[in-house]
Amino acid sequence: MWAGGDLSWHADLRLGTPATRTSTIKDIAEKSGRTGSLAFVTVIHEIHQAGTLCLSEAQTLVYRQMPEARATVPAPPVYEGPSADVRTPLTFGPVALFRYSALTLNGHRIHYDADYSRRTLGHPGLIVHGPLLAQTLIDLARAQGPLDRFAFRARSPLFAGQEAFANWRSDGSMWVEGAEGRLIMTAEAG
Repeated sequence: MWAGGDLSWHADLRLGTPATRTSTIKDIAEKSGRTGSLAFVTVIHEIHQAGTLCLSEAQTLVYRQMPEARATVPAPPVYEGPSADVRTPLTFGPVALFRYSALTLNGHRIHYDADYSRRTLGHPGLIVHGPLLAQTLIDLARAQGPLDRFAFRARSPLFAGQEAFANWRSDGSMWVEGAEGRLIMTAEAG
């Protein structure tokens, strides 16, 4: 799963100009979390055009053990910070998740096969892609002004059909919050 990322824009990418991407595994770390054993892999991506670094990204992926049947899921974190300056409602349905999976070549069944997500992993339904939530926050940040850097961290899953809110504050802090106050994603924009 996509646990987080840190993107920096260094120069404009030019449409029609060949680009190269170099990806390097920076770190692998094993940890224990709320749901059991986890392995975090940090991959650094750099995109160059005409010898110029245009975009760099530190991508954090998490691999977790398969949950046991009927495993108790700990309570997710709750947002307890200051109010947002801009708050936008979000809801993603199965068609949007299927399209985003196709667009990003993501074949993981948790995004398009609700029965698999429920029966095999014990989720209440389809899981909204972390990068889709991050892109939504990037779009919200860009609507407020120029963006040179964006870092995000997934905190708990959002499921298809659940209402949530994308939040932005003038200090650059951002988050996605479920309708019940559950913290889904945190981010910083600059």
